[in-house]
Amino acid sequence: MIPVSCSSVGDVPSGFAPTFCFYCFVFGKDLLIKIRESASRIASDFSFELVHVESIGVGRQLTIRVFIDKPGGVTLDDCSDFSRRLGALLDSDDLIPSQYLLEVSSPGLERTLYSIGDFEKFAGSLAKIKMHAAIDGQKIFRGRILAVEKDTIFFADKARGKVSFTFDNVKSANLEIDLKEELKRSKA
Repeated sequence: MIPVSCSSVGDVPSGFAPTFCFYCFVFGKDLLIKIRESASRIASDFSFELVHVESIGVGRQLTIRVFIDKPGGVTLDDCSDFSRRLGALLDSDDLIPSQYLLEVSSPGLERTLYSIGDFEKFAGSLAKIKMHAAIDGQKIFRGRILAVEKDTIFFADKARGKVSFTFDNVKSANLEIDLKEELKRSKA
């Protein structure tokens, strides 16, 4: 599956240029939650998984990124259709007070793991994990997700062997391509 994406530009009220402080106040967690709720409703309509919603930039440089997935992966048409629906909804609700770029894409093969639920979903998969606090002097782990119990992740690190850590110690994590598994699939 190759990551696909589609972008569109939201409406801009003419002459409107919010100041940075106003923008930070208006475009905070509450607004991202509203965007996530809108995206979640649309994802449900399409039978997609809403993987993640994030914003980067400020003012006229604002980009809203939405990652969606479905069994077998999303297509460019899926992303385009989703982007049109979400963009129309965001514009009709006038949620974002300035011009913005909306990017809708698949999370890709080496997708980021955003939640404990992602670790549960991808138990058995290869991953790279960076920690906030080192575990016995090590902050980066590469290997296989073994299991998840409550907020504890059990992991088979290639260099260290079995380790466990809590989700709140995870700084970032993403899947890694399992070349052996991909070669098996391509031969089948």
